[in-house]
This record gives sequence, C-alpha cells and structure tokens, in this order.
Amino acid sequence: MPLTDVAIRNAKPREKPYKMGDALGLFLLVQPTGTKLWRLKYRIHGREKKVALGKYPEIGLADARNRTREAREQLAHGLDPGREKQKAKLRAQLEANNTFSEIAREYCEKRKRDGAKAWSPATSRRCEYLLSLLSGSIGKLPITDIEPIDVLEAVRRIERQGKYESSRRTMQLAGAVFRYAVATARVRSDPTRDLRGALITPTVTHYGAIIDPERVGPLMRAIDEYDGQPITRLALQLAPHVFVRPGELRHAEWQEFDLDGALWTIPADKTKMRKDHRVPLSRQSIAILEETYALTGPKGYVFPSIRTRKRPMSDNTINAALRRLGYSTHEMTAHGFRAMASTLLNECGKWHPDAIERALAHGDADKVRAAYHRGAHWDERVEMMQWWSDYLVQLRDGGGEVVPIRRGARR
Repeated sequence: MPLTDVAIRNAKPREKPYKMGDALGLFLLVQPTGTKLWRLKYRIHGREKKVALGKYPEIGLADARNRTREAREQLAHGLDPGREKQKAKLRAQLEANNTFSEIAREYCEKRKRDGAKAWSPATSRRCEYLLSLLSGSIGKLPITDIEPIDVLEAVRRIERQGKYESSRRTMQLAGAVFRYAVATARVRSDPTRDLRGALITPTVTHYGAIIDPERVGPLMRAIDEYDGQPITRLALQLAPHVFVRPGELRHAEWQEFDLDGALWTIPADKTKMRKDHRVPLSRQSIAILEETYALTGPKGYVFPSIRTRKRPMSDNTINAALRRLGYSTHEMTAHGFRAMASTLLNECGKWHPDAIERALAHGDADKVRAAYHRGAHWDERVEMMQWWSDYLVQLRDGGGEVVPIRRGARR
C-alpha cells in the first residue's frame, strides 16, 4: 500500500532498521536512531541496485516520488540513476571550484609562462590587480552561472568611479578569462562578447613630452642642476640619451651592461615585446653610468630605491623629479623622453625610420622583416645614438639657441 505523510510521521524507530515501501521501488528506511532515509531500488543490466534520494523531512513524500519518476525516466533511456547522481555531484563540485576568481588566477599564471607572449612582471601585477576588482562581485560565482548582465554591472562599478580606462581594460581581461575557460572546456561561451560598446570610451591622453628643440636645451640644463638624490639625478640624465621605457630604466641591473663594449642588453623578461633589446651606449651615456657605478655598482640595480638596494627605484621617482624641476604632467613625463627622441630623430631626416623603430624597441608584425631589420640597422643605430647624445649636449650648451638639424635624404 502506498505511503502517506501521516504514516511516515508516525513511524517509530525499532531495534533494527526497517523499510516502509511505497511504489515503483521507492521505500523509506527507518534507522534505530529515528533517521528516515529515502531509497530507490531498481534493476539495470540484470543487477539490482539502490540509490539514495534524500532524507525525510527535508525531502517530503511528493518530492521523493518526483525523484523516483525522474530516475525511472533515466532507466527508460538506458541510464543508471546511481551513476547519473554521481556524475551530477562531480559536476557540482567541479563548478564550485571553477569560480571566476579561480579561473582568472589560473589564466594569469598561464600568461606569466606563455613563452614569447609571456606577461612582464609589471603587466602581471597590473592585470592581476584589475581582475581582483571583480572578486567582490562575480569572483566567487561558478563561471557557468555568470551572465552578461553580471559582468556588465561588475565592470560598471569601476566605471562609475570615473576610471574609464580601467573599466575598459578590466572588461577585456574578463573576456580573456572567459575565452580561456571556453578553451579548457569549463564554459560554453564568453558572455562579454555581447557587451561591446556598453562602456564609456575614455579620452585618449598622450604622455607629456617636450618635442620642440628650443625647449629641450632648458630641460637638459634643468636636469643637470637637479639638487635632489644623486641617483635620481643620474637616472634623469641617462633617460633622454637611451630613451628606453621607464620600467626598463628603473629595473636595469649592472649585469646587463658592457661598458667596455658600449652596450646595454635588456633581457626579454623586462621588455614589452618579450625580446632582448640591445641599446648602443654613447660616450655621454657611458660617462653617466660610470658615475653611477661608483655609487651603486658592481651588482644589483643600477638605480635602486633610496630605502633598500634590493628593490628598484620607484616608478614615480623620475616623474616626481620632473615636477620638482617645474615641469607639469602635461609638459614632460618619464615616458616623454621616448616621444622626444622619436620626433626629433625622425624630423632630422638623417636616419632610416626602421633604425629609429628598432631603437625604440617597437614591435614588427612581420617576423621575417623584423629579423632582417634587427641586424641590418645595427651599425646605423650605433652611429645614431652617438649623434643623438651629441645633439642633446649641443642643445644643452646652446644657451637656448637651437642647433640646426640637417635635413638630408634618409638612408
């Protein structure tokens, strides 16, 4: 006879477990402790098996019967209800572990070791920080449960703070995490693909840079007269001569330099393009480095932090020094030395544009062309770097007078 709620409620424990049958193989197992457990007995492939359906009263009689019907439907399709329950449990555990934050962490670790495309330490820190901004919103959610609206609201929290570039970059990184999850079979699609155009486009701002020869001379004189920390002054003096990226200058180590061979080799893991970058050193650059060597050589960072030589100079040190010299953010920045060199070297007409691009360590989409030009313009780059340092000295010593640049045909 089928069970009733009254009969189940009134069932008392006995010395040994006993069963109360319902229908279709469903029964209630009453334990000596008073615990009441739903079980389903079925046969598949000639074998009798049982599967647990839950505990009474958490699972009522109606729910137990519904679960029995679902199990019988699985049997009708040749599926084992016990095995399907195990698979569902494993999927639930997997989804619980596959939260957005966990997959984001896995993705970041992959990108750090991604061969020639590996992130630099600075890029890793920035990307990990931006992704951490999502930890309080979608970070703990299983990645399969995240909808486009969830990502949009999470990123708009950043946007509402006026951080338009950060919100845009965070959206891009979230998309990269979802695509990684697709590639590793954790989710079916990237929900950010339908969110293009949803965020405010930030206004593009360029690094402050002096590109007028008439203003370069006063800048160089101001740098020479800088009365702050000697190491900061030396970094400021070297920056315009080598015009590398500020992070490459700050993280420079003495082992990278061959002063006798007039060469600085920046290792791939410190460069934006993830390739070794060779910088020819002019006589002026070597003189600055020799002065620096007396203070910080022969090992470790060339321009260490004033607090500890185990860390490089702060990323704001040079910019702060420029502010101290009276140059605003819109006038000149540490990165602006690159724009200054690029503009004036191109305008002078003496050097092949590819030689300038190689000196700036800009990437080339054509790998064959890139490999050719790295070698073909080396001698020209050596000559160009000495010419550039000489030109900076002329502007510095010109007392405001602009030394004419010959505009001959490019090589």
